[in-house]
Amino acid sequence: MYQYDPYDHQIITQRIAQFRGQTERYLSGELKAEEFLPLRLQNGLYVQRLAPMLRINVPYGMINSTQLRRLARITRDYDKGYAHITTRQNIQLNWPDLADVPDILAELAEVEMHATQSSGNCIRNTTSDQLAGVAVEEEIDPRPYCEIIRQWSTLHPEFAFLPRKFKIAVTGSNSDRAAINVHDIGLRVIKNEQGEIGFRVIVGGGLGRTPVIGSLVREFLPEKDLLTYLDAILRVYNLLGRRDNKYKARIKILVKALGVEKFAELVEAEWAHLANGEATLTQTEIDRCKNFFTEPAYVTIDDNAAQAEVDAIAADNIAFEKWLSRNLCGHKVPGYAAVVLALKPTGVAPGDVTDRQLEIIADLADKYSFGEARTTHDQNIVLAEVKKSELFSLWQEAKAAGFATPNIGTLTDVICCPGGDFCSLANAKSIPIAEAIQRRFDDMDYVYDLGDIDLNISGCMNACGHHHVGHIGILGVDKKGKEFYQIQLGGDSSENTALGKVLGPAFGETEIPDIIAGILNVFVENRHDGEQFVETYNRIGLAPYKERAYAK
Repeated sequence: MYQYDPYDHQIITQRIAQFRGQTERYLSGELKAEEFLPLRLQNGLYVQRLAPMLRINVPYGMINSTQLRRLARITRDYDKGYAHITTRQNIQLNWPDLADVPDILAELAEVEMHATQSSGNCIRNTTSDQLAGVAVEEEIDPRPYCEIIRQWSTLHPEFAFLPRKFKIAVTGSNSDRAAINVHDIGLRVIKNEQGEIGFRVIVGGGLGRTPVIGSLVREFLPEKDLLTYLDAILRVYNLLGRRDNKYKARIKILVKALGVEKFAELVEAEWAHLANGEATLTQTEIDRCKNFFTEPAYVTIDDNAAQAEVDAIAADNIAFEKWLSRNLCGHKVPGYAAVVLALKPTGVAPGDVTDRQLEIIADLADKYSFGEARTTHDQNIVLAEVKKSELFSLWQEAKAAGFATPNIGTLTDVICCPGGDFCSLANAKSIPIAEAIQRRFDDMDYVYDLGDIDLNISGCMNACGHHHVGHIGILGVDKKGKEFYQIQLGGDSSENTALGKVLGPAFGETEIPDIIAGILNVFVENRHDGEQFVETYNRIGLAPYKERAYAK
């Protein structure tokens, strides 16, 4: 994984010193709140309902054991002993004292972590596939390009104050685990018929108040032109994006207003001034970044023998067998597997992890996965390089630490924003809804029979829980000061991206488990053999679900 170079160290050190001075001036009354606002935002600091919230970048989800241990100590010393994994692969602290934030940033910098541009109207943390580099079906590892984008976008002087926040996602797989179609820019790394590497460029996706699926702007962008073309897109947006209304300031609104053909035409015209310029990538620079993501020291393993050993253990241990069926992903290297550590035990806010658990993850990463782990969009953790011969041992340790819930990809693997328990923007609580659903559907045989279901919950229209692209999406809404919940069905964040449709009027909090049960009953009654929830929904439509939900 990438390590800071001298430029990174200098930039982050200077930024921390600047922010320390800004924080001291704010606390002493020299800076007004409105003056401090953009300064704290570009250093990852929000003011939430009950306390400040610090969002820490985890570039494209990669984190090592040293960083995990430092995060554990920071959460213990400066917070309340836990952290939160977000849907964009970052880590949040929900209870730091404002005066301590510069010290936290300094401690993060010592292990090559930062919060720069994790918020604010700038280019945010670039995200990617949590299985990048190991996925069986992946054609090209996207991580070197994510790192190139990270370096280019960090404190980019031209794009420090965009009309609105800006998010980029990159994948190298046809199985889209990065949700590239609902980002401001989505990039798929591909090869053309000549075998040349390049990018399929999608622009103008996003969720929030106006959910939009991105539009194809360029079918093939040569590898060397990545940064100059991104420059062109951002320049068009920076010039023409609305600044008079923050709800209409995202690039998706601009693309929709202009039409994708006109937008693409403007980008190409701007690019004509930039192509083959100083920001054109050289092969030397591309290779430099690729060298940060070389393969670890894999050993040669007889995959058939290793799998037979695992199968023999699983035959005598049903709990282990269930974990294997849900928490494992295939691996490009024979004899290895990627393992998902589940962060969704019932009764715990989805994505929350304690200081001690962070230390245990660090230990597991060192012991089983070359000292590295990955945060996921689903608010879990992946160990991507596990020998099959060590799966049973890992399972035993993960189970003892609370990481072995065998529910990945199922109804109870809920994606959930912090909601009204923390966020000052939320209209309603999210965490209690997630827990109520997990408690209602605690029969794992039934959950397994339902198959793959993405259930996403957001506490407001900002859609941090990505409810628009959940197979079942739940949105908290306010009705005359009371919390209600709107249901959406049919969303999909995969390569078959779709936005959910609203079922109808919102329901009260206590009604939600029953409403979800009714929706699931309609699915079970109508599914064909082997059909998943979203496939049945796409075939029969919204009407049967709506009829059941509002039946008197």
